[in-house]
Amino acid sequence: KPEKIEEYKVLHAVVWPEVLKTIHRCNLRNYTIHLLDGQVFARFDYVGDDYEADMALMAADPATQRWWTHTKPCFENHAIQEYYRDMEEIFFTE
Repeated sequence: KPEKIEEYKVLHAVVWPEVLKTIHRCNLRNYTIHLLDGQVFARFDYVGDDYEADMALMAADPATQRWWTHTKPCFENHAIQEYYRDMEEIFFTE
């Protein structure tokens, strides 16, 4: 939501340590969030072997659930329960 962009930026300037621990425990590395013309793009490397299980672990974490009560209302699609979508990778090089 355009009116929530600054709030979202402030939240991510000081992410709660418990949330950062959960991100790491769920095998996400090099997690970055970018903003372009009001659109939020996130990117991370997944280093685990069961993505669905790790995402379920993250969703079950009480600190992450509390964090989401602050971050999810910043999204346009909050009312329809859609916050994140996987994007198709069309190019990668090391």
